[in-house]
Amino acid sequence: MKMIKAALASLALACAMTTGAFAAGGDVEHADVEFSFEGPFGVYDRAALQRGLQIYQGVCAGCHGMKFVAFRTLADKNGPGLSEDQVKAFIAEAGYEVEDESGELIPAKTYDYFPANKGAGAPDMSLLAKARADGAVHIYSILTGYTGEEKEVAGTTLYENKAYPGGWINMAPPLWGDDVEYSDGTEPTLEREARDISQFLMWAAEPTMIERKQAGIRNIVFLLIFAVMLFFVNRRIWANVKHPE
Repeated sequence: MKMIKAALASLALACAMTTGAFAAGGDVEHADVEFSFEGPFGVYDRAALQRGLQIYQGVCAGCHGMKFVAFRTLADKNGPGLSEDQVKAFIAEAGYEVEDESGELIPAKTYDYFPANKGAGAPDMSLLAKARADGAVHIYSILTGYTGEEKEVAGTTLYENKAYPGGWINMAPPLWGDDVEYSDGTEPTLEREARDISQFLMWAAEPTMIERKQAGIRNIVFLLIFAVMLFFVNRRIWANVKHPE
């Protein structure tokens, strides 16, 4: 019950971050971008998820946590697909620690979870992509929607963003391009980084999406086969009644 309440609270906070300025009005420009996981047969791009993990760790983790995502899920076959050794190496390299029963900090294990937020007021990223129906597209649009214009309101610096409701956001541009050195050699442009972290956050929020799609397709195929069989059985049973010889 506590986990459910915490998840709902995180989702509410994510909603506030992504939709809280609708009352301010203004046009919102969403990028024309597509992701590999879209559609009934879509799947997550493993390479993109691994690059998105690099972006999260190198840029986002300084403020944002993912307390509902377990390290072990980084090895999911429909997710980032890291090996167990790679997951352990990632934890060790990042220096993640957890408290033991005595309150002492010890190195995190694969069954532990990403830590909670470090930045005050920053939403947890576990469910961020589920705050809106177009979550991944919205995240990508925000990350690539900065115009470079700034203004100060009541002592707070706001940044113009054509994808944010109201046109101004108090989060400085987190990505500029070339923010990390991708391990697979991909050029880290702003658009590439934004696409990768958006897909990674979609996976974090919906880690079982692909399994559910596959189950749905299997069920539909089964129902179609069953319907065809039922049709012919029905014809065979009632053949003499409807068309007596």
